[in-house]
Amino acid sequence: MAFDLKRILYLLAVFSLPLLAVAADCECQPSDEGHDKGKSRTLKIIAIFCILVGSSAGCAIPSLGRRFPALRPDTNFFFAIKAFAAGVILATAFVHILPVSFDKLGSPCLTSGPWRKYPFTGLVAMLGAEATLLIDTIATGYFQRVQDSRAAAAAVVVGCPDATPHHDHELGGHAHGVSAAIASATMHNGAADCDADDRAKLTRHRVISQVLELGIIVHSIIIGISLGASESPSTIRPLVAALTFHQFFEGIGLGGCIVQARFRLKSTVTMAIFFSITTPLGIVIGIGISSAYNENSPTALIVEGLLDAAAAGILNYMALVDLLAEDFMNPRVHKSGMLQLLISVSLLVGTALMSLLGIWA
Repeated sequence: MAFDLKRILYLLAVFSLPLLAVAADCECQPSDEGHDKGKSRTLKIIAIFCILVGSSAGCAIPSLGRRFPALRPDTNFFFAIKAFAAGVILATAFVHILPVSFDKLGSPCLTSGPWRKYPFTGLVAMLGAEATLLIDTIATGYFQRVQDSRAAAAAVVVGCPDATPHHDHELGGHAHGVSAAIASATMHNGAADCDADDRAKLTRHRVISQVLELGIIVHSIIIGISLGASESPSTIRPLVAALTFHQFFEGIGLGGCIVQARFRLKSTVTMAIFFSITTPLGIVIGIGISSAYNENSPTALIVEGLLDAAAAGILNYMALVDLLAEDFMNPRVHKSGMLQLLISVSLLVGTALMSLLGIWA
């Protein structure tokens, strides 16, 4: 009897394999179930305006330091905002992007190629982080050398005061001239060292803000296209609120980096606008291709999966190395237990809130 039962179960399993294959194939085809193009179009338009406002507001908040002293880069509150935003970006990489990339590159719709045989998500995320490190290092070094050469050229043009002592007949006057020249040279060297440190920090902040915006934009355009191409109101509705808060928090992090970079007004506004319109632009593109777009097609799965993995690697590096490590290792933070507690709590709150949004987005 036991033998017959095993044989029956075995035969059922064998005959069910083609049915499972057919089911998997069916899932890879676009389905019209639950689709409502009219209602979806309305929700997409609402999403464009909500995300645009949320992104702009988040990016603008750190820039209000000129009017509100508490938001200036040298305050404890600004440290807390940066830690919160870094936690948001870190959770975005690990909770929102990496799992999606694993799902796409491991989809049963990818029946050919090596995609399901090797963890390409981890590989591409690692390469994205390493590429970000190289870009970070090369760009910082290049701009630092440019700044140093300009400073040296300016020093040559301005010239140094004539330190040659006058031909005084009195030894005391000669000694006084030499002492003044030495003191003047020492003061100039000290000022030059301070200027060099300031230039190095400024260059670092500028590279960080630009690389961070690159990583955020890669992810933002993908989620915008995905939302714009969807025709299911039940899918779009929770994404509107989730992505609005998502972009708002990311905007705070990017805005803080832009403020520290001290760009000119034109560059600051350009970066803020570019960040704010990326996701709405992706939604518009998604609307335009929605009739022909199949998110389960092999091409879409591979492209989105690889871009998501690369974005996760970039954001992971930026959050840990350029945002968190820089502030948590700051001597000012080490000297204040209260500030350490403040930025630690802010980091955890940002991570927790962004992780909770993973339920809907």
